[in-house]
Amino acid sequence: MPTYKAPLRDIRFVMDEMLDFPAHYAQLPNGDEASPEIVNAILEEGAKFTEEVLTPLNQSGDAEGCQFNDGEVVTPKGFKEAYKQYVEGGWPSMTQDTRYGGQGLPQSLGMVLNEMICSSNLSWGMYPGLSHGAMDALLHHGTEEQKELYLTKMIEGSWTGTMCLTEPHCGTDLGLIRTKAEPLDGDSYAISGTKIFISAGEHDMSDNIVHLVLAKLPGAPEGSKGISLFIVPKFTPDASGEAGERNGVQCGSIEHKMGIHGNSTCVMNFDNAKGYLIGEPNKGLSYMFVMMNAARIGVGIQGLGLTEVSFQNALAYARDRLQMRALSGPKAPEKAADPIIVHPDVRRMLLTQKAFAEGGRALIYYTAQLIDQVSAGGETGKEADELLGLLTPIVKAFLTEAGFEATNEGIQIFGGHGFIHEWGMEQFVRDARITRLYEGTTGIQALDLLGRKILMNQGESLRKFTKQVHKFCQTEEGNSDMVKFVAPLAKLNKEWGDITMQIGMKAMQNREEVGAASVDYLMYSGYVTLAYFWAQAAKVAQEALANGTTETSFYKGKLATAEFYFSKLLPRTKSLVATIAEGGDSLMAMDADQFGAGFEI
Repeated sequence: MPTYKAPLRDIRFVMDEMLDFPAHYAQLPNGDEASPEIVNAILEEGAKFTEEVLTPLNQSGDAEGCQFNDGEVVTPKGFKEAYKQYVEGGWPSMTQDTRYGGQGLPQSLGMVLNEMICSSNLSWGMYPGLSHGAMDALLHHGTEEQKELYLTKMIEGSWTGTMCLTEPHCGTDLGLIRTKAEPLDGDSYAISGTKIFISAGEHDMSDNIVHLVLAKLPGAPEGSKGISLFIVPKFTPDASGEAGERNGVQCGSIEHKMGIHGNSTCVMNFDNAKGYLIGEPNKGLSYMFVMMNAARIGVGIQGLGLTEVSFQNALAYARDRLQMRALSGPKAPEKAADPIIVHPDVRRMLLTQKAFAEGGRALIYYTAQLIDQVSAGGETGKEADELLGLLTPIVKAFLTEAGFEATNEGIQIFGGHGFIHEWGMEQFVRDARITRLYEGTTGIQALDLLGRKILMNQGESLRKFTKQVHKFCQTEEGNSDMVKFVAPLAKLNKEWGDITMQIGMKAMQNREEVGAASVDYLMYSGYVTLAYFWAQAAKVAQEALANGTTETSFYKGKLATAEFYFSKLLPRTKSLVATIAEGGDSLMAMDADQFGAGFEI
């Protein structure tokens, strides 16, 4: 069975040494609550919960899966009890508003905990994870009455939440939805329609499930401009605010999936279910984006979490598995063969996992700081929101693409054993595969980044980030120890802007050029972004070694991984530049009927 150990030393490296979270918290209105003692306690208790409670349920939950019977879903053995411990520990309320029963701690602490949860048991983590997005939408757009009735229960953890967007005939294009909302007497509506792929849509872990549902009112404008958002509880609250009568919402079935077996992915049927409008009519899509953007960052964290746990288990195996001798001579002459960690290609795979995990962690925690700043508001919050908008598709798409590569490398390190269920490595790959799909595929994220976040505002958001990278490079250009990192980073940072301009010029002649370049452009952006954080990590490690440290091995490992990233992974940008420059002619030249010419489909 695979194991997981929360990487607290590396978490503290990023929080305390790289990104200076203590100073960050000192600038937040609620930062006083995040004292070093509180943060340390959260890290330690989070590690204990995820290592001792969630990890042992991951493989068994995958094997057992969810059971569906006449509209009811039973989660795998131990899931319900683990959720009860989660609630008793106060985790659902940690970062929530104190006015509704929350503890009021910065959002970033919840994201750190979420990394541990995603590493230890991704399927289980999706049940409370969806609730956080629903809580954010209610907090920002719900009425005071709705917050008192629903938000308080969700914050205490007795009720959970979902987001119901997708329908059988439409995926990302939500303007095509058909779910209807007919006005009833009072302030309620009758919601009718079918939603699919609803994570945690039905389960046995909480007393009630609060569905946030996109639907169209009579006479609403066509397309996405005519979508409204509704609260549709599984049980309609009674006069005392507790779960009352069963509402007209039912789980029709659960999907049989490639991965995340322990999470119920539901078809939800709404048959004149009583719902309540959130905010203004026809503004639902903009409200739902509060949930969607949070969910996209959350999926990026899933990619990071699976990368980390796959790396940990692959590293343990590589240290233990004996196979052949090193080409330069025996490294363990007392043994029958050398451990496979001595072989260059095994090291390449391990370092790829390590570089993506530790670089991805720095990127995620940086976005966590931005989210804290957005929550704090003010001018700093506005600037942070723009940067967050730019980085969100990179976090979601790049870190999940990297996570899928890293988990595949984990199988490869195990060889044939990696293909066998009992070792657990193949589960990480199956679970990682969905992260590239839900909450917007890599292709959708790429179009969002290049089209909406960059070209539509003439590259203003990108310039703000590249200026930040440029300042770092300028500061370090006189540091001879940093040349190997700063010189290539500075060159790529400038090239990033040049490539963007080239695509923009082509798109003025042919808009298909945006779609043709978008995924390669996103991956290029991801590699350069991670290079920026790895350069920062290298600087911190160099300074620690220069000042004298008892953790020489740790900091030397940081430097070695940074050098690997710059020498072996960052050069992938060269091929991406080449494919971007080729444009979209070869993609669009073939007629649609020529794809299947010569055989019947």
